[in-house]
Amino acid sequence: MTTEHLHPKLEELRRDFPEKFLPTQEIFKRVHRGNRIFIGTACAEPQFLVHSLVDYAESYPKAFFDAEVIQVWTLGVAPYTDQKFKSNFRHNSFFVGDNTRKAVNEGFADYTPIFLSQVPGLLQRRLVEIDVALIQVSPPDEHGYFSLGISVDIVKAAVESARLVIAQVNSAMPRVHGDGFLHVSEIDFLVPHNEPLLEFNVDVPDEIAQNIGKHVARIVQDGDTIQVGYGSIPNAVIANLREKRHLGVHSELLTDGLVDLIRCGAVDCTKKNVDRGKVVTAFCMGRKSTYEFLHDNPSIEFRSIEYTNDPLTIARMRNMTAINAALQIDLTGQATAESIGPVFYSGIGGQADFMRGTVLSPGGKTILTIRSTSNDGQFSRIVPFLSEGAGVTLGRGDVHYVVTEYGIAYLHSKNIRERAINLISIAHPKFRPWLMEEAKRVGLIYRDQAFIPGKKGEYPEIFETYRTTRTGVKILLRPVKMSDEPILKDFFYSLSDRSTYRRFISTRQDMTHERLQNFVIIDYTREMVILAVVEHLQKEIVVGVAQYGKQEQSHAAEVAIVVSDDYQNKGIGTELLSCVTFLARKEGLLGFTAEVLMENRPMLHLFEKMGFIIEKHSSAGVNELRLQFRGDAS
Repeated sequence: MTTEHLHPKLEELRRDFPEKFLPTQEIFKRVHRGNRIFIGTACAEPQFLVHSLVDYAESYPKAFFDAEVIQVWTLGVAPYTDQKFKSNFRHNSFFVGDNTRKAVNEGFADYTPIFLSQVPGLLQRRLVEIDVALIQVSPPDEHGYFSLGISVDIVKAAVESARLVIAQVNSAMPRVHGDGFLHVSEIDFLVPHNEPLLEFNVDVPDEIAQNIGKHVARIVQDGDTIQVGYGSIPNAVIANLREKRHLGVHSELLTDGLVDLIRCGAVDCTKKNVDRGKVVTAFCMGRKSTYEFLHDNPSIEFRSIEYTNDPLTIARMRNMTAINAALQIDLTGQATAESIGPVFYSGIGGQADFMRGTVLSPGGKTILTIRSTSNDGQFSRIVPFLSEGAGVTLGRGDVHYVVTEYGIAYLHSKNIRERAINLISIAHPKFRPWLMEEAKRVGLIYRDQAFIPGKKGEYPEIFETYRTTRTGVKILLRPVKMSDEPILKDFFYSLSDRSTYRRFISTRQDMTHERLQNFVIIDYTREMVILAVVEHLQKEIVVGVAQYGKQEQSHAAEVAIVVSDDYQNKGIGTELLSCVTFLARKEGLLGFTAEVLMENRPMLHLFEKMGFIIEKHSSAGVNELRLQFRGDAS
C-alpha cells in the first residue's frame, strides 16, 4: 500500500479512521468462500486491487473458493479467468470483452445477457447479490467525499448494495460532476495507490469505416442529441461530425472522439431540452488527455446507468439520434450485436436501451452501422436470416437507418419486401446476387424482381448532389436506386392526367411493378435516371425525374423529364436537365434526342434556354428534337 506523500485530506482521514487503512492482506481476509465480488468497469478497473486479490488467492489458495467475479466489462488482464484459479474464481460479466471472450465461449466464465439499464435494479433488489465491491476513486475533497471518476454506470448501485466496499484511492482518477460522489462513511477500506488509469485506444478508422462515417453524417442534423458506441466505425462517425453545430450528447459511453467534438465546438448542448448545457454520460474510455479534460468540468455530468440508459429518459429527448454498430443484420431488419451465430462476442449492453428509447423520442432517429462483409471479406454481414444461435439484439421495429460503406437504407415504415430490397442495395456487390436469389426463394421479394449484377448495376453515389433552385427549393439530385420503386410509384400516381400524358404521350395511367422496374433497375453504364428529391419528416419525396438512354449509333441519348404538378415552375426541371446534361457530356455523348408534344410549351422552352443547338421536326402534334451539345461545357 502506498502511504508516502498522501493527499492532505487522505492523511487526515487516515488519522481519524485508521481502521479503514489496513494492508490488503488484512482486508482480503474479509472475503469469504462463495462471495460475489464486483469489480469497477473498464478503464476505471482498480488494477492494483485486482492484482492484490489474485496474489492473495495464489498465496492462500484455500482462503476462498467459488468466488464469483461480477463486472460489466474488463479491459484489464482479467487474471482471475486463468485456469489455475478455476477453483477460486468464476467470472460473470454483463458484457463480453476481448479479455474474457475465450473463457466465456469455452465455458470457463459466464455471460449474463440483460439490458444495461436493468442491472442496477438487479443489484438493488438483490436478485444479484454483491458481497464485496472493488472500486477506484479520486482523492477526497475537504468534506470527505470521493469521486468514482470515469465510471459511475452500475458502480454506484454496486457500492450501495455491497456488504464490503474496498476503494483504491488514485490521484490519477479525475473528480467528475454528477452521481459519482461517495462519502468516507460509505467506504469500508481505503487503499491509497497511484498508477496510470487504463487507456482505451481504438484502431484508426480504415476507408470502409470512413465511408460509413460520411453516410451517417448526412443523417445527423445540427441540434441533434447523439449517443455513439465504441470502435473504429463510431470513431469515424464522430470524425465526420466536426462541422455540425449545437450537437448535444447523452450517451452511456464518453470517448476521446466525443470530447474532441466538445473541444472543436460542434457539441455545446444548447439545444437539449433535457439537461440543457450538459454532456451526460455514465462512463468513459479514452486517453489520459481526455481524463484530464473531465477533471472538475461542470459541463460534463456522470450519471448512474439507470438514468442515462432509461428508455423513458431517452424518449424525453427531442431529436435524439442513437448511433450503434451490429455484427449481422437480416433482410427483415433483425440485428445482432452480441454474437456471431452461437459464439458470444460482446453483449446486449446499452444498445437496445438507446435504440428503443430513441424510437420514442420526438424527432428521434436510430442508426445502425455495419460493415458489408466480415473483416476478411469472406462473408456478408447482411444475410437472408440471422445465423442459428445469434442473439436478436434489435428487433425489426428498433432500426430506422442501416448504413454500410455502400450507402443508407431507411427501414422505418417499410414492409418486408421494401426492407429486403433496401438492404440488398447496400450489401457488398459480390453478395447481392446471392441475397437476391435467397430473398426470392423464401418469398421476401417479388419472384420476378429484376437485378443487374456487377459494376453495371452498382449505384454511382458520386453523382449525388444538393441544389437550390432559382425559387429557393432545396433538392437532392441523385441516381435512382433499385429500392426506389415505392417512392417512384407514389410520384407517378401523384401526377395529373395532363402531366402524365405530356411525359408518356399516352393515356395509359397504370404504373405496375413491371413498368416501374424499367425505371429503377438500370444499367448505369447505358442509361441514367436522376431523381429530384425533397425530404419531409425523414421521408424522401420525389418531385421530378429525368431519364436518358444511350443511342449507340448516333452516340447521343434519348432524354425525358417530368416534374410533379405541385413543383412545376420552381426551377426543378432546369436543375434536372442541367444534371443529366453534365452526366451525358461526362460520358462523351454528343447530345440528346427528345419527343415533346407541340402544346407542351414549358418543356420546349426548357430545352431552348439550355443553349443546345436544336433541330426540330414536327409530325402529328409531336416535335421530334435533336439537341446537340455545344463545343464548350458552359
